[in-house]
Amino acid sequence: MANYPETPTDSAGDVDEAVAAELEHGRWLFAQDCVFLLGVANLDQLPPGDLPEITFAGRSNVGKSSLINALTGRTTLARTSNTPGRTRELNFFRLGAKDGTALRLVDLPGYGYAKVSRDMVNRWTQLLKTYLRGRANLKRVCVLIDSRHGLKPADHEIMDMLDEAAVSYQIVLTKIDKLKVAEREKVLAQVTTDLKRHVAAHPEVLMTSAEKGWGVPELRARIAAFAPRPA
Repeated sequence: MANYPETPTDSAGDVDEAVAAELEHGRWLFAQDCVFLLGVANLDQLPPGDLPEITFAGRSNVGKSSLINALTGRTTLARTSNTPGRTRELNFFRLGAKDGTALRLVDLPGYGYAKVSRDMVNRWTQLLKTYLRGRANLKRVCVLIDSRHGLKPADHEIMDMLDEAAVSYQIVLTKIDKLKVAEREKVLAQVTTDLKRHVAAHPEVLMTSAEKGWGVPELRARIAAFAPRPA
């Protein structure tokens, strides 16, 4: 992929062995069963905190469902829609093998809720805040940002909330295939600079395209690092 950041290589041009092992572990994990568990509308419905959880957050229509489907190699695991605010619950999925190498993926409601009532916005926001602040097994939040638009005030709001709660998060730029190379570099530089004021943000910004598959192996590897290894 000439127009996409390449996987690190050594001086001979070969993929670094440690990186290759991480990518392979990610590929293996996401090739395992991935099943929908439940949708949670209030906190008393939460599953037990016995598995690491990786959550996906982002503005409505940022491409969360498409990216989750691309990661898992399924086309209908997470629903996609052009209607903002379709996901109205915390949707939990179990990913992994029967040997215990497993974690949960959590699809959070989109923020920047268009065309819904203020009461619904308030209830979603409270549910989201309480979950993020009180979930001990929450290992990483992937904050998805549409690369065509960059960081918006709503993104900074949730990032500030994650900073306050000391919840680790990583920015994942989506839909980078919609930008020219120079535009990608510009938005990457802008987002990287903006992250410096957010104390809980991981310094690495990932760039992805669900449609092209760009960055998907790398994101799988980052997520798989949180899955417990079999004894």
